[in-house]
Amino acid sequence: MEYFVELLASFLAVMVVITLHEFAHAFVAYKCGDPTPKMAGRLSVNPVKHFDLVGIFTFAIVGFGWAKPVPVNPYNFKNGKWGSFFTSIAGVAINLLFAFLFYPIMHLVFRYLLPETYGTYMFPFLVALTSYLYGYSLSFSVFNLLPFFPLDGFRMVDSLNKRRGKIYMFLRNYGYYVLLALMLVHILADFTYLFAYIDLLGYFMTFAIDFLGFPIVKFWGLFL
Repeated sequence: MEYFVELLASFLAVMVVITLHEFAHAFVAYKCGDPTPKMAGRLSVNPVKHFDLVGIFTFAIVGFGWAKPVPVNPYNFKNGKWGSFFTSIAGVAINLLFAFLFYPIMHLVFRYLLPETYGTYMFPFLVALTSYLYGYSLSFSVFNLLPFFPLDGFRMVDSLNKRRGKIYMFLRNYGYYVLLALMLVHILADFTYLFAYIDLLGYFMTFAIDFLGFPIVKFWGLFL
């Protein structure tokens, strides 16, 4: 039963984090002049509209993944270059903002909720849910900064750099497979020390999450 409670908390947190991320993309694209996300039904806070089965599966396994990309037509933007950039970075920005907001909630739950008051299952559920909301918000924003297609990091670079050299074409054509390979090594690193030494994705995620989480923890530490 405890495993089910934690799994439920993880799933709900994933729904919240991914929905916020994709809605932010759709909202900013729409505000920049592109009606495509709205016509595709993506200007919505309905989680079902945004789920990608493979991305959700990897999220459940390793704690980060991706959602179904929001369809965007950059030719509709009032300013093509900056419209594309702001749309690309919107998901990362909203996840960082909510990581900032979820942290004090998590902290208050840990400090003030009493297990005997909220029951055998409600207390661990709330602890797990708030922890996952904070942790997934950070990890999802960091993961999407990676410069591999179809992640936001690639789209940000693509919006600001119109050069189409060999590196760009490699990331565009093979970035998805490189990403899956990195994630596979990260999963295998949990089972053998050999893969732990070459877990580049794990090293990056740990460093970046700690780096971005540090100012959040320090800021709220002044008040909590």
